[in-house]
Amino acid sequence: MNLKLKRPIIFFDLETTGVDTANDRIVEISMVKVDVDGTKSVKTRRINPEMHIPEVATAVHGISDEDVKDEPTFRQIAKSLAAFIEGCDFGGFNSNRFDLPVLVEEFMRAGVDVDFSRRKFVDVQTIFHRKEQRTLVAAYKFYCDKDLENAHSAEADTMATYEVLEAQIERYGDIGSTVEELAEFSSTGAFVDFAGRLSLNDKGEEIFTFGKYKGRVVEDVFKSDPSYYSWIMNGDFPLYTKKKITEIRLRMK
Repeated sequence: MNLKLKRPIIFFDLETTGVDTANDRIVEISMVKVDVDGTKSVKTRRINPEMHIPEVATAVHGISDEDVKDEPTFRQIAKSLAAFIEGCDFGGFNSNRFDLPVLVEEFMRAGVDVDFSRRKFVDVQTIFHRKEQRTLVAAYKFYCDKDLENAHSAEADTMATYEVLEAQIERYGDIGSTVEELAEFSSTGAFVDFAGRLSLNDKGEEIFTFGKYKGRVVEDVFKSDPSYYSWIMNGDFPLYTKKKITEIRLRMK
């Protein structure tokens, strides 16, 4: 195994009702846990999202309302899922920008507190795009010399992601092989929240990355425009973003 682990890592992929990280829901989740000795365990299950799966989403992953009507909701599996990922780092394909924010939102809706702050996150897509500029299907063909069967099936995409990372470590000597090195290489910036609405400046201060106060220090904005906090909390922002905003607000007091 090329990947050097200090603790288990979870490679995961989600199929969802759409691409809105704040409001769309999971309809299928697949996780491959790779232990430090290289042994793997796979968990894949469909989930009732408690909302209509748009036809445009079904056209991508093939999962309809009928397919999940008798499946458990995320709330019903949240605690067992949290136990499965306990103490693990994470890997995925475009996971830092999409899958991880969606997963965090689902846990928060379910009222299950999962501490992601000490985990490392390896985004195989970021490594791939920085080196080759392709898609997962092309990445699988390029690195593993195989055709990806059942693309957009969560389990197939998850297994392919793990295999691609193994091949990337072998091919590129400069990306590292530990989770810490790979997470650093695949990081897209010093984001405070998973949706990328908050970042850190060169002084380590939280700043907004959107809107009329883009680039401004969050604490300075709340001092000059206290109503901006309420606007965010009442707005259509991810729950985790609101949580981090509230932490900053409370710290100021």
